[in-house]
Amino acid sequence: MFCYQCEQTAGGKGCTKIGVCGKQPDVAALQDLLVYTLKGLSQVALEGRKVGVNEASINAFVCKALFSTLTNVNFDAARIAELVKKTVSLRDGLKGKVKGAGGKDVLTAPATYVPEGSIEALVAQGEKLGPLQIMDEDENIRSLKHIVLFGIKGVSAYADHAGILGQTDDAVYKFIEEALASIDRTDIPLGDWVGLAMKTGETNIRAMELLDAANTGTYGHPVPIKVPLGTKKGKAILISGHDLKDLEELLKQTEGKGINVYTHGEMLPTHGYPQLKKYPHFYGHYGTAWQNQQKEFTDFPGAILMTTNCLMRVPSAYKDNIFTTGLVGWPEIPHITNLDFSPVIAKAMAMPGFAADENGKSVMVGFARNAVMGVAGAVIEAVKNKNIRHFFLVAGCDGAKPGRNYYTEFVEKVPKDCVVLTLACGKFRFFDKDLGDIGGIPRLLDIGQCNDAYSAVAIAKALAGAFNVGVNGLPLSMVLSWYEQKAVAILLSLFSLGIKNIRLGPSLPAFVTPAVLDVLVKNFNVMPVSTPDEDLKAILG
Repeated sequence: MFCYQCEQTAGGKGCTKIGVCGKQPDVAALQDLLVYTLKGLSQVALEGRKVGVNEASINAFVCKALFSTLTNVNFDAARIAELVKKTVSLRDGLKGKVKGAGGKDVLTAPATYVPEGSIEALVAQGEKLGPLQIMDEDENIRSLKHIVLFGIKGVSAYADHAGILGQTDDAVYKFIEEALASIDRTDIPLGDWVGLAMKTGETNIRAMELLDAANTGTYGHPVPIKVPLGTKKGKAILISGHDLKDLEELLKQTEGKGINVYTHGEMLPTHGYPQLKKYPHFYGHYGTAWQNQQKEFTDFPGAILMTTNCLMRVPSAYKDNIFTTGLVGWPEIPHITNLDFSPVIAKAMAMPGFAADENGKSVMVGFARNAVMGVAGAVIEAVKNKNIRHFFLVAGCDGAKPGRNYYTEFVEKVPKDCVVLTLACGKFRFFDKDLGDIGGIPRLLDIGQCNDAYSAVAIAKALAGAFNVGVNGLPLSMVLSWYEQKAVAILLSLFSLGIKNIRLGPSLPAFVTPAVLDVLVKNFNVMPVSTPDEDLKAILG
């Protein structure tokens, strides 16, 4: 086993015995094998495009299968093995159509790979096909290949979410296939891999734009709303992850059943969507970030539904109460298909629920691009009048690895004439702090999920236009935390936009070599976080 795609990888170098995330070696091997087979399917798909054979269903499948290899998504070896076999089946079926249309027969190793029958045999094949297979190449090319691979994993996640709600762009699918098809090539020079990394960022911006259109077009633009952090007497279901369609269907199916629905983790911002918040039993938020779920889920007296990524090892304490759906998987945990949440509802009805109301704090969400730009005039005047000195985007992933308290302390020390924008689960380090306001403008603005990063880009571009400067000329500093592959895609997006002076932590990616880092420093002045005091002094003077 060798995996170093997330920030918490063992020793800052790579997981070689078991994943820090809980991924077992057999699952790691099968995920590597799945990526390998997706390379072959992509190579055939690209040949098909040359002769007019372009299967939309296969393009969407590539995204879903690649998404399932992200950190904390699917830990179920049997389901990943099924994806491997389906990939090969689709590949071989597509080959026939391509040949029938006059296309060439693709004879690369990934396009001719034949899977073994048993899971154990597939694992053995996968063990020979992981990241170690390209370790003997130039280390900087290897680094860039992995940056692109991990980046398109993030792109595939956003594209899959958007596709679920009907928003697609074939250009996004095509680039993902082109990138996958290129990973094993040895004839692409270093400079071209840098270009592919930037193209990954550009493609991710388009994928996030599609997702923004999908979410806002289906559920309305988020509006500022106060979300209770307490609990309400009665039966309860907790939903975690990211997917809005899953949440909508759960709300529909629980309507009138006396069950209150609570969000967990990155589902918190969904309270701001009008078409979701219209359900009166969509009550509040329970718990904090993904890495605290084992304690928080143990204490939850209802059923739990995991959507998309952020699943951790499932202990016996709530093994009988938790369900997965979509691409998420854990061995022996019931998996919901076809959006039929009746098993989740039945479990919630059989559990005690909350015995009494318990009031707690509340937090504000819903400050996405439409809401922020609705008060842009007041924001611009506040900057011109020097009531607002600076904006900080403190955003990204949370995690259990030491060093993330930096972000809590940083926000606490941001001067009172500055505004903090935040998104993704990194906000749970400070999401319930009362920072007050500046002339009625809250000093802490929750833009949304990591899936809502497009909102942050749109806000920055709009403000830059209002002040007639580039984004780098704004009184805006980005202090980001990363954990998994969606964060890699977002970082590449920022680079593709030419955004500089980003502070990144809590540690730098293990897959970035010193030479590649040097390129990023010289071109974008990306820098590691130091201490809150030192960074604030450097930014504000």
